[in-house]
Amino acid sequence: MLIDIHCHVDFYPEDKIEKVVETCKKKKTIFVNQGTRPNEIEKVLALGEKYPETAKIALGIYPLDALSLSDKEFDEKIKFIRKNKDNIVAIGEVGMDFHEEEGLKSAKKQEENLVKFINLAKELGKPIIIHSRKAEKECIDILEREKAQKVIMHCFSGNLKLVQRIIDNKWALTIPTSVTRSEHFQKIIAMTPIEQLFCETDSPYLHPDKTQRDNTPENVVFSYEAIAKIKGLKLKGVEDKIKENYNKLMY
Repeated sequence: MLIDIHCHVDFYPEDKIEKVVETCKKKKTIFVNQGTRPNEIEKVLALGEKYPETAKIALGIYPLDALSLSDKEFDEKIKFIRKNKDNIVAIGEVGMDFHEEEGLKSAKKQEENLVKFINLAKELGKPIIIHSRKAEKECIDILEREKAQKVIMHCFSGNLKLVQRIIDNKWALTIPTSVTRSEHFQKIIAMTPIEQLFCETDSPYLHPDKTQRDNTPENVVFSYEAIAKIKGLKLKGVEDKIKENYNKLMY
């Protein structure tokens, strides 16, 4: 069984979602779909209800999207996630994003929102899946300060010193399918114990072939193959280890 720990299948039209799920079933792949859009987390939850064996659900709000919510609206989303705790495997995708000027100007508010999600994850005993674009050090500082335990750093692009901090904290790192063309993620594989690795597609983004669009969870095998090659392991061994990591952290 292959596991895509981070994707956005809900971004596809309904007819394509069905095709993606059918392909995943044939290829024995499950995926963790991230709830990110404030007004569509109910839709993401419904995806898990419709395809319970293939689509596992994480609920959160993308950090920049969360800025559009009032404090009351944000807290209502927190309540909704808490209410549906038995239908999700993780809190995500949440975090901080300083890639755009809007993000830099809202650093304090993003931090407040992230802390709320960290506390929710600790309360529910769920792992938290962190987005940290251009805010890698800040996210790590906050996670350490708040004593977050079950952490998955999604598509982490920070420098290798920060990667080592993640490793030292016993958190997990994901390897996206773009590893086929990314020396950075190849280095992360080499330095990270396999017990702290997951694989992801970030579908529909980060296709392993830069000339292609619309990545899908079935392509997560490219991440598995990269781990196997760099660590000198058989593909089946990597599959078994990632599955073990998943079961240990999620359940």
